[in-house]
Amino acid sequence: MVENFNPPALGPAVGFSHASRAGGFVFLGGQVGSDETGHIAEPGDIAQQFARAIRNVGTALEAAGSTPGQAVKLTYYVTDVTAYRRGLKAIGAAYREVFGKHFPATSLFGVKELFDPDALVEIECVALVGGA
Repeated sequence: MVENFNPPALGPAVGFSHASRAGGFVFLGGQVGSDETGHIAEPGDIAQQFARAIRNVGTALEAAGSTPGQAVKLTYYVTDVTAYRRGLKAIGAAYREVFGKHFPATSLFGVKELFDPDALVEIECVALVGGA
């Protein structure tokens, strides 16, 4: 059985779900730096977008009955790897606010663009649920 979750703190889910839980796992759809209306709140600022996107990951995990500490895989998609590197100090601080010192397997990919033209970063996550 698959159960989908779309918490109201995240932007409207039209044609997708923010989180799906099945078989002891939670799979997140890509989380961007959008507010609860679905709009990118800090266009042009990759560190601020990352901070909001990683908080959105935490929100989606919790809605599906998981936590950041149960994450087993993170995937980052960024439109400007150089800007991401320049913002590493702020990005690292934002990461630790949500994930603490938990560092699951992670990949980062530079991409030409994301669905929302103002989005500079998108984060996917796979996590365990409950005592799994």
